[in-house]
Amino acid sequence: MLFENVRIESMGYEIGPERVTSADLEEQFSDTLIRLKVRPGVLEAISGIRERRFWKLGTMPSEIATLAAQKAIDLAGINPDDIGSLVNTSVMRDYIEPSTASLIHGNLRLASNCINYDVGNACLGFVNGIINTALMIEARVIKHGLVVAGEAGRELIESTVRHLQQPEITRQDFMENLATLTLGEGAVAMILSHKDYAHTDHRINGAISLSATEHNRLCVASPTLMKTYPAKLMQAGVKLMVKTWNLAAKTLENITDERISMYVPHQVSSHNTNAFVHSLDLTFDKFKLTFPMFGNTGPVGLPTALAMAGEAGELKSGDHVCLLGIGSGLNSTLMSVTW
Repeated sequence: MLFENVRIESMGYEIGPERVTSADLEEQFSDTLIRLKVRPGVLEAISGIRERRFWKLGTMPSEIATLAAQKAIDLAGINPDDIGSLVNTSVMRDYIEPSTASLIHGNLRLASNCINYDVGNACLGFVNGIINTALMIEARVIKHGLVVAGEAGRELIESTVRHLQQPEITRQDFMENLATLTLGEGAVAMILSHKDYAHTDHRINGAISLSATEHNRLCVASPTLMKTYPAKLMQAGVKLMVKTWNLAAKTLENITDERISMYVPHQVSSHNTNAFVHSLDLTFDKFKLTFPMFGNTGPVGLPTALAMAGEAGELKSGDHVCLLGIGSGLNSTLMSVTW
């Protein structure tokens, strides 16, 4: 799908105040590692994640998402009453119902005619939220739209640590729970605007999405436990992303390594990133990576990396940015942005 009128007006993000290193987590189940003869430091060695950030236990996704959203609104300098939609894309939700979007909408005191709803698609959710909002902007249904996500999943991490402390845990159990230990907490928000009402020229050019749902059981999570098969997930994910890249190269303009100034991927791990780079023969130095210090923050990771790149002046006007996302299920999206 192609877009002509959609601009990124502003972005805001929030990072948890508490630093927890991979070594800190391993120390909590060190007896299990010794019994299984797993060397210390394996979590950081495999994932490339040195630390992640947390809020205090019990923090709700809507709380931190509201903070990020308010930042984005303030940076945009628009009248909040002109925001026509709010799409929440968090994996973690405050409750089964009402929607987390309604809680954020209420916290921000947005107008009653601002539609609000949740969109869930694992780690790909925020990119799907951008697409949903862009379609409404392109159709001139709204002037401005807000996409937001807040991941507060510390309960899942702590539950997994307790699980790994049990004496009956096997090496296979450890490997199936390893991905959970890479998770971090964060929040991010983006204001998208129709070009006629935008103050920037950061253009959403288009997006290509593909699925491989025959692999929909490779990462399955409940509120207290997530089971993942990392090797199979990475293999299937890379295969799907290669197909998505090849289709995008035929559909969107400038999808070549030479013409792309920066890649902003879903922030998973060093293994996954290296697999993408090698499979597509891309330039590693062009990848904006935040997972080493923030961990895997699910749908929050990709837009936070983009926001940080813009904030740091790493992007200049006219740069071509390629957003690459994969969500367990499996689904993938490649999005083209001209900064």
